[in-house]
Amino acid sequence: MAKRDYYEVLGVGRDATPSQIKSAYRKLARKFHPDVNKAADAADKFREATEAYEVLSDDKRRPMYDKFGHAAPSTGGGPGGGPRWGGPRGGQRGGVVDIGEMFGGGFAGMSLEEILGTLGGGGHHPRRGRRGGGARGHGHPFGGGPFGATYAADVAGQDVEHHLNLDFMQAVLGTTATLRITADDGSAETINVRIPPGVKEGSRVRVRGKGQAGPGGAGDLYIVTHVGEHAYFRREENDIYLDAPLSFAEAALGAKIDVPTVTGDRMTVTIPPGMASGQKLRLRGKGVTPPGGEAGDQYVVVKIVPPRNLSANGRRLMEEFAQTEPYDPRKDVPWHAK
Repeated sequence: MAKRDYYEVLGVGRDATPSQIKSAYRKLARKFHPDVNKAADAADKFREATEAYEVLSDDKRRPMYDKFGHAAPSTGGGPGGGPRWGGPRGGQRGGVVDIGEMFGGGFAGMSLEEILGTLGGGGHHPRRGRRGGGARGHGHPFGGGPFGATYAADVAGQDVEHHLNLDFMQAVLGTTATLRITADDGSAETINVRIPPGVKEGSRVRVRGKGQAGPGGAGDLYIVTHVGEHAYFRREENDIYLDAPLSFAEAALGAKIDVPTVTGDRMTVTIPPGMASGQKLRLRGKGVTPPGGEAGDQYVVVKIVPPRNLSANGRRLMEEFAQTEPYDPRKDVPWHAK
């Protein structure tokens, strides 16, 4: 059966840019990968698209193909043709086609064998080993051909997830967690893991080599953090919010109040006269410092609280104030009656 034109295979014009060629291949690779597409011809279409991409993405091979077609040297049309997965040294990581890039950043830095093991392993996390299968990848759709061969022999064992509950301040300031890890053979190990400052709900902390054992070494342990609420601090990304109740007099006349921060110290905040409820004062750099990032800010949110019970004298003074300093706080709101 005659080979199809590579541009036709990828569905692009002969003037397609490298980015258009890459985009077209990514779509086809996702569509026809045999672990996603169970059609009988899916593997053949995947191979065909990969071969086309390998040639058309190569600055030296594409011009030769444009001039000579499949008769061009090293385009895959002659004996021994097809995708050239090995690099200059024939190593696992020197492949011409960057499958990791084609399938997304989650496969960055992985060898072809690891990627195929991941895609063929029923949704395993990258770098997790596959159960079953021998050195020649038994059961994989590509078998022992140029895609398969020994991909399962050198991968690490499965990664393991452990969910860890932290209180609010442990997540903000960091802590050391003591974990008991049970291996496949039933043996247990107690380890101390440093949780860095600034983790949040759903953060993943990796501990190398503490996952399940595999032919190529142990996988990694991923600690997934879950963070509890605080009695008075609130966190939004890396900023901290603290409500500060003020009396009528403090809000009207201004005041100085002491407030706590997540770093453990207290700060004196100056409340300017006339602050309204809901307005905020910023304490720069007093928020959460995420791993590898800059500290957020802490915001003091003003909450004006009226007295619950007025004495007779207090009520008289408030009425006198209302008569002496009359004002309508609703005059500027859109729904105020004119």
